[in-house]
Amino acid sequence: MRVAIVSDVHGNLRALEAVLADLRQVAPDLVVHGGDLAYGGTHPVEVIDQIRALEWPGVRGNTDEMLWSPKSLTEFAARTPQLGPLLGRIQDLIPPTLASIGDERLRWLEGFPERYVVEGITLVHASPGDLWRAPMPNTSDEELWSTYAALNSAIAVYGHIHRPYTRRVGEMTVANTGSVSQSYDGDRRASYLVIEGERLSIRRVEYDVESEAKELLRWGLPHAEWMAKILLAGQYVPPA
Repeated sequence: MRVAIVSDVHGNLRALEAVLADLRQVAPDLVVHGGDLAYGGTHPVEVIDQIRALEWPGVRGNTDEMLWSPKSLTEFAARTPQLGPLLGRIQDLIPPTLASIGDERLRWLEGFPERYVVEGITLVHASPGDLWRAPMPNTSDEELWSTYAALNSAIAVYGHIHRPYTRRVGEMTVANTGSVSQSYDGDRRASYLVIEGERLSIRRVEYDVESEAKELLRWGLPHAEWMAKILLAGQYVPPA
């Protein structure tokens, strides 16, 4: 069975459409999404409606959950005061995102679970029981094992950090999908994961990043210039 896992679209319809075109060539038996569908882009409505029409199963992400439960963001901010400037900007984007997608789409997002299991693969957005914290690619095998072994799965997959990789840790394989939008690994292309048996591969897909950044600036979202810089750089840019 060939499974594709697509995560962290962040309202970027251009990137999603490029990934959909690539998926038609890959022809997976199943596509699953890893959450963070709407926040941070110019087309959250179209992204939600497209994925909804495709009937992809999936999991909730942290920026999905904060839309109906803002306290999840404020509680994380209280635990991580060093991230205050970043989390403040994220909070500023909640009202325009909610105004755009409306209550019915919000309820659809709320219906996704925190974990999805299929064919020996377990998907979470970040870590089991925590949508906001996840290991980085250079973390130790011990940390990966302590984070994901409790899933009791041959393959543990997550998104959230926007940096794709695969690692073998004991009898478990841990993989990050990367992100469809706002890549943080220096490669501006969209990223997603394909799994077929024990074979895992990261797919990178070109899309028109410059046009997406320009549209983001025209759209008038709070902190659009900062988000455009991330798109164009292909890596995280700290808030000024």
